[in-house]
Amino acid sequence: MKMNRGFEDLLVWQKARLLAAEIYRHTADGAFVKDFSLKDQMRRAAVSIASNIAEGHARESQQDTIRFLFIAKASTAELSTQLYIAEDFGHLAPTTAKHLRDNCEEIARMLRGLIRSYKE
Repeated sequence: MKMNRGFEDLLVWQKARLLAAEIYRHTADGAFVKDFSLKDQMRRAAVSIASNIAEGHARESQQDTIRFLFIAKASTAELSTQLYIAEDFGHLAPTTAKHLRDNCEEIARMLRGLIRSYKE
């Protein structure tokens, strides 16, 4: 089910891009200033979601596309875990961490649906 649209037209990519921007904003100051490792991992995971959606969309085979969408979905789980850790260490307020994890879950659900549509 290859679409003729660009990856920019995919709602899941748009949401992943917004999530990455939110992660960058939330990790720009406060306790993250000195926690370079967690900040870097969170930013990389967030960027990975949107990047893998785009890369998968550009692949020539349906199998490759699905593989990259699975990688993007795995990055949502990675980021969710890092958000729990950031909350545990007091880097993020519980409400902020939950909001960001909810965004991760929404993107993961959308990716599951997109993967399913490619498989059909």
